[in-house]
Amino acid sequence: MAGTQNPHGHNHGMDSARAKVEQMKKQWAQKKMVADTLASVGTKIGVYSGKGGVGKTTVSVNLAVTLAQTGKDVGILDVDIDCPNVVRALAVAEKPEVGEDNRMIPPEAFGVKVMSMAFFQKKEDEATIWRGPMIHNAINQLLQSTNWGKLDYLIVDLPPGTSDSPLTVMQTLSLDGFVVVTTPQDLSKIDALRSINMIKKLNIPVLGVVENFSGEIFGTGAGKALANLAKVDHLGNLSLKIDYRESVKPTVLTSLDVKQEYELVASNTLDVLK
Repeated sequence: MAGTQNPHGHNHGMDSARAKVEQMKKQWAQKKMVADTLASVGTKIGVYSGKGGVGKTTVSVNLAVTLAQTGKDVGILDVDIDCPNVVRALAVAEKPEVGEDNRMIPPEAFGVKVMSMAFFQKKEDEATIWRGPMIHNAINQLLQSTNWGKLDYLIVDLPPGTSDSPLTVMQTLSLDGFVVVTTPQDLSKIDALRSINMIKKLNIPVLGVVENFSGEIFGTGAGKALANLAKVDHLGNLSLKIDYRESVKPTVLTSLDVKQEYELVASNTLDVLK
């Protein structure tokens, strides 16, 4: 009959709205728990790139160690779900311990507290296939169950690209700003610009751009050009050097040239945060 409404359709609409409200409540509660867990953490800096293979983890690790060398309390959180390489880059031998409050105490390497998804992989070479909700839950659990203690800085190594994984981290973790890593190649620059636009859409500050692998082989200047284009700071260039092949410890501890480059990037990053 014309004009007769389907009561089931009406109920379905209400159920759907109710489910949405419940979902929002749940997300808000999770975000609050994460915020409470990180209450003793000072500044949270995300290190991010538009694509893999630009040296994002190397930058994260060396930046964290550089800050720790100044006498600050520093942690590094590796939430690169697909390739969590921080543990290997810092040669962390021990696993996290479980404290009295049932939360994990991150092990320390080179003066930096480390927490990573890699601690929970059965095999290092095992591929983990993640779906959206799984990513969300895994990251939330990792954030809620880590006891960092007091930290001045937490460096967060994010998954690259603009997919579900980095988006989940950005929405779950209230970061103070992002350092975006690019290389001198044009393709990397385009991907990095896409990443910067995504961060800006989420109203999170972009602290600036770092050009990695800079020098004679790949050229130089793309980082500065990208920074100008995106209207953000250029934090510095990191040269492609043979020094990085010595992988027993972070390169800032073995090469004076690399150390000085990272000190400049760290100093510029902190200046933008002021």
